[in-house]
Amino acid sequence: GRLGGIKMNEEAPTYDYDLIVIGGGSGGVATAKKAAEYGLKVACCDFVKPSSQGTTWGLGGTCVNVGCIPKKLMHQASLIGEHLHEAHHYGWETPSETPTNNWLKLVNRVEDHIKKLNFGYRAQLNTDYGDKCKYFNELARFVDAHTIETVNKRGRKSTRTAKYFLVAVGGRPWLPRDVPGVVEHAITSDDIFSYKKNPGKTLVVGASYVALECAGFLNGVGFDTTVMVRSILLRGFDQQIAEYIGSHMESQGVKFIRPGTPTSIVKGDDERLTVTYIVDGEVHSDVFDTVLYATGRYADTQYLGLENVGIKVDNKGKLIVDEYDRTNIENIFSVGDVASGRPELTPVAIQSGRRLAARLAGLSNLKMDYDGVATVVFTPLEYGCIGLSEEEAIEKYGGDSLEIYHSFFNPLEYYLPDRPINQCYAKLICDKTQNNRVVGLHYLGPNAGEIVQGYAVAMKVGVTYEHFVETVGIHPTVSEELVGLHITKRSGENPEKTSC
Repeated sequence: GRLGGIKMNEEAPTYDYDLIVIGGGSGGVATAKKAAEYGLKVACCDFVKPSSQGTTWGLGGTCVNVGCIPKKLMHQASLIGEHLHEAHHYGWETPSETPTNNWLKLVNRVEDHIKKLNFGYRAQLNTDYGDKCKYFNELARFVDAHTIETVNKRGRKSTRTAKYFLVAVGGRPWLPRDVPGVVEHAITSDDIFSYKKNPGKTLVVGASYVALECAGFLNGVGFDTTVMVRSILLRGFDQQIAEYIGSHMESQGVKFIRPGTPTSIVKGDDERLTVTYIVDGEVHSDVFDTVLYATGRYADTQYLGLENVGIKVDNKGKLIVDEYDRTNIENIFSVGDVASGRPELTPVAIQSGRRLAARLAGLSNLKMDYDGVATVVFTPLEYGCIGLSEEEAIEKYGGDSLEIYHSFFNPLEYYLPDRPINQCYAKLICDKTQNNRVVGLHYLGPNAGEIVQGYAVAMKVGVTYEHFVETVGIHPTVSEELVGLHITKRSGENPEKTSC
């Protein structure tokens, strides 16, 4: 029979492995572990090619090494600094009202934690599943649909075969090679979390969540930070919220050059970087200590030999997959950031991989549901969202079919330090034609990840606006704001609040 489009119980040649996973990031490792747990013989091949600045890291992929984990830790460092500045408002007698951050100490502590995670992944793959799982620190390339050639750091080549393959190599930061000096002098998110040099005055180029998150924590730990934006902030996210985030970051001291486009980077004898850029047709320049590019990512497939197998890719080089994560080659699958049309989120890659492992083992026919996945942007004021942005909802349902409930709000904790009011915001986008089903939830405020995760469960089962307002809130919390929304955009009433 067929399980999720996978042919089972057929006579087949003998292979070295049931499954070879190419890529040791979140999705790849999760798939390898789960497949081994289900009894398949598995190999995982992972090899990190150095960044343009020579940075490399261990097993675990982007999230563990140069993404979610170090980003959240540095974001936390920034938040702690903010709390230290405000501690005297809560009666704390602190040695100084202007505490400073030791960047090198922060980087070293973050690296120590990551190395523990790297070790844990290696131990799991090599020992936890007996002879069912093997990890190879080797770069893999397809020879044919059932064969790869791998090479280790010493240049030694090996050939391995498998019945199935999973491509989960993720992506890498993109650098514009037509802008002089960028490749030579700019760093990316591949470098910043292990950057042993004090960043100093920093220019962040880009408007993605990576750009704004990095700018936020760099500013928060005390560095003079500027963001250069070509057009809009947070493309693909709700634009009302994106503009609120930009305004809040400006209020925190982050400077924005918008619209701005770099044309060159030149390093001087003093090691500082002169950036020439264009704003509204006029040429400007400024000097920075560090330039960090975060203008997008590309699929890390150049070495994979996809052409040797005939795997189809989209215009961004991502592997085109069907609803069961299968490429056009029947025994080759792909999950995570390298798969076309998938949310570029660690938990998505993990769950996709686990579902795939179950199908390959013949234990399930379940496929991954990619709709309604919650996500959070860890800017200084955090943004959590589930479902559609307001723009997407209007395009899909039409403005007349929507009722949008919204409110600014003020966390109780903001009052003693006299923080500006009405910077936090919540919005529910509801489809009136579906009994006011919530099709978009947006929250801008502290602890966004902890807030929206629970609501994601409710939205999975079709929660309506009436379910929200019938729920008794927990007081005093910020989450209760979402169950108390009652002002609609349509009404034109002022959504600002004057009390907690």
